[in-house]
Amino acid sequence: MTHPSPSPELSQWQCLLKNLGAWEGSFTRLSPAGAEVSSVPTVVTLEGLNQNETIRQTLEFGESTTGDPPTTKVLEYSSLNRSTLFFETGAFSQGSLQFSPFGDFGAEFGLIAGNRRMRLVELFHGENGESRLSSLTLIRETLRGSSAAERPPLTAEQLVGTWQGRAVTLYPDWRSPETYSTTLSVSLDGTQLQQHLTAPGLSLSTTGSVTPTAIHFTQGSTPLQLLLLPDGASANTPLLVPKGKPFFLEAGWLISPTQRQRMIRRYDAQGGWESLTLVEEEKA
Repeated sequence: MTHPSPSPELSQWQCLLKNLGAWEGSFTRLSPAGAEVSSVPTVVTLEGLNQNETIRQTLEFGESTTGDPPTTKVLEYSSLNRSTLFFETGAFSQGSLQFSPFGDFGAEFGLIAGNRRMRLVELFHGENGESRLSSLTLIRETLRGSSAAERPPLTAEQLVGTWQGRAVTLYPDWRSPETYSTTLSVSLDGTQLQQHLTAPGLSLSTTGSVTPTAIHFTQGSTPLQLLLLPDGASANTPLLVPKGKPFFLEAGWLISPTQRQRMIRRYDAQGGWESLTLVEEEKA
């Protein structure tokens, strides 16, 4: 069996195999403002069958905070969906190939650091021709048998500084990946957060208003909300998906005071999925 590869080093299937193991954690459903709605303990087990040619994925859900009973789901697959791309770290994203304001739309982001995973699902619901952020699910996981600690909730102060990044961009058509350097400078003046991003061919400055749970960027043509979440996580999304304009969905994870990962899923002006970028950043 052959598996598509956007990388000469590792195939997409080999990147998926970085996720093998039993991941113990929780699925926490959040409101669009980041408030906890419900939480359920989980074990997600990925095991390789037939010399890792097939993956069996077992999802065990415990009793939720809303009283839902325990359940188990088993999936087996030997190929990857077109809507999913993996990086060599095992990080991945799966989601909608095409945005439409008349239905549900969204994406899952999965980031890995050592024996821990942070996954974030960002969902939008279309109604009356408008697509608004409807819910998020934060999934915090630790590899069974390890003792990696969860990070405290993210704060705006933790983002302040100059972050040097290495970015890798993958494309849905599996053309060659692009690798490049980024610099993100963040400063805080009272409740105003300024950030300046530079990358090849790009120089972008934005200012946001800080609250205890979010940073609101309202000055551009597309207002954005960056939610400050438990475990050092963040969700950067439009509250309302713009019509006829390119946009992006982003998940971030502060894995140490000086290390952060961000994953960006970009859509073009027609709503088509354009690219997926993983940025691994370090603060001096």
